[in-house]
Amino acid sequence: MSNSKVWYVTGASQGLGLTLVKMLLDNGYRVAATSRDAHALSQAVGLIDKERFLPMSVDLNNPDCIDESVQQTLTAFGRLDVVVNNAGYGMAGTLEEIPEQDIINIFKVNVLATINVVKRVLPVMRDQKSGHIINMGSVAGFVGAPGWSVYSATKAAVAAFSEVLALDVKEFNINVTVVEPSGFRTGFLTKDSLAFVESKIEGYKAVKDTQERYMAANGKQPGDPERASEILIGLAENEEPPVHLYLGRDAYNRTSEKLKAMTAEVEYWKETIISADFK
Repeated sequence: MSNSKVWYVTGASQGLGLTLVKMLLDNGYRVAATSRDAHALSQAVGLIDKERFLPMSVDLNNPDCIDESVQQTLTAFGRLDVVVNNAGYGMAGTLEEIPEQDIINIFKVNVLATINVVKRVLPVMRDQKSGHIINMGSVAGFVGAPGWSVYSATKAAVAAFSEVLALDVKEFNINVTVVEPSGFRTGFLTKDSLAFVESKIEGYKAVKDTQERYMAANGKQPGDPERASEILIGLAENEEPPVHLYLGRDAYNRTSEKLKAMTAEVEYWKETIISADFK
């Protein structure tokens, strides 16, 4: 058991994070998991095993708290093999009607917290000359829907960050994957995980129609959190994992359609594009 990989999972008290932590523990891995409330996390997981499970209360907006949690993990388990930046939440609404502070707050959690966790685990993984960083993005970071502009911006940032980070740390035998799911049957569309701003402005029909459709889909999403967790565990055991991993049929369809459209657009505008260079 002492040779099993050590996972560090943020946002582990509900949704995919909780499902993943339970499955990891069921499969013999050692897990350090973070939440705003360690006691609630322990109760949700339902396991008291100090040799394999370390629940921690961590404020991901506080770099010192992140530092402390990483040190606690190393003290408890001696190493850190897989990091899953799962903490985050959604935001739906028109840009005009979302308060500026709300925009700042979601960037702090969805983007800056991810960056700060990675910044603090990299020295450990470099010393080990091994590790896998899994950042939870969203298909919305590549193919957004009306009314999700701010959320999509955070997930696009996570994707771009992960892409370049993968290039930066490849020489240290550290893998980086951004996982970009479509709709999964978690609590993502509930009040605990979604900041929803109902539009009062006349018009914005596409936004309102999309919001109505998404909210009606709560609890009916096709994505299976247990299957996703199995895939993440397998991903961490893969010697050549992808940088991008989309999850869900909807994610595949939306991504494929956009790639075709982007390719066609680039080719159509090719002469204009290359004409910007010096002759």
